Amino acid sequence: MSDAFHDREDTFEKQFVNEETLRFRAIARRNRALALWVAELKGMPGDGAQKYAEAFVSDHVGDSDDNVAKALREDLARGDVELSDHRLRRRMEEEMAKALASVNAGR
Repeated sequence: MSDAFHDREDTFEKQFVNEETLRFRAIARRNRALALWVAELKGMPGDGAQKYAEAFVSDHVGDSDDNVAKALREDLARGDVELSDHRLRRRMEEEMAKALASVNAGR
């Protein structure tokens, strides 16, 4: 009986690790998409936008959604781009949904 319990516990632990890994990947994809969007709003050229997105993702690994939104707002303000908090949050939700779908599909 205890072997079955341990097997079940191991299964749940593996499932949790897998789900967290997928969530981590989805957040990184979302942050990259958001950074590319902000770069576009700021008028950055293609290569500069790619570098900005890479740096943004690495700088904000593990940050909360609030901290990511704050960093994006600060970057937009430095570029003299006005954007409502509502629009930013809505875009964050949209990009997260796309990223989760992509990760869950194995892409």
